[in-house]
Amino acid sequence: MCSEMMSDRKALFFDVDGTLVSESKNEVPESSIRALKRAMEKGHLVFVNSGRPRCELDFLEKEVPADGFLCGCGTEIVVHGESRFHRSIPVERGREIRKLILDCGMDAWLEASGSICFRKNISGTGSRIAQVKANMMRKYSELMASWEDPDCVFDKFCAVAGDDSDLGRFFAGLPDMDIMDRGDGMFECVPADCTKATAIDWVLKEYGLPLESAYVFGDSTNDVAMFAFAPNRIAMGVHAPELERFRPFITKTVEEDGVAWAMEQLGII
Repeated sequence: MCSEMMSDRKALFFDVDGTLVSESKNEVPESSIRALKRAMEKGHLVFVNSGRPRCELDFLEKEVPADGFLCGCGTEIVVHGESRFHRSIPVERGREIRKLILDCGMDAWLEASGSICFRKNISGTGSRIAQVKANMMRKYSELMASWEDPDCVFDKFCAVAGDDSDLGRFFAGLPDMDIMDRGDGMFECVPADCTKATAIDWVLKEYGLPLESAYVFGDSTNDVAMFAFAPNRIAMGVHAPELERFRPFITKTVEEDGVAWAMEQLGII
């Protein structure tokens, strides 16, 4: 369960998909917006902590009251609109990674602060990627960039395996990456020195706050790092079983106003 509530300033960190944003409605409930605004009025810090790159969070920067955005699983930290930290994969290493993905019989999309890259011709193992690409084209057509550009720079990537993919070779070729199994053959890959937890640590040090002040809200496997790091953990009503071992406070679903309800129950607002 959450550690004993403190009356001091708190730092609140929210995942996006399945936590702040309803995946069925693709919107942020008004109750969550009001709750975040109320928390800031009470002097607490509010940060969105997402696996999405910054370019995919533009709509939230305009809609959600927050002190900052921790993007791409800790690869970029934005405070009051200013990018304070940004970690990209070097160009040559990026070329090696793209070759490895294809050599292993896999496909992927690449995520950068300002763009998303898909292959022009998606392979037979990439039917899931084709669906993602079609969805991205509908929502973020202006962000699309070319995988084939030899100088393409990206911060992280999501790879998809098929039945004949060489996962052993794939894992062995990425010693510098933290690889998160997102299920159904999809792997989210981030530079090993960047996680949602390292981003939280940066914020706490920047504002001079103790670890005990950190409250994390999440629902999926890419929230494991922040659940392992922070002492106060809130899991949404629908969440990955991998979060259960942290004994989180379990709130309602996004659609049931779970964020606001948890903040009220825990005395944050």
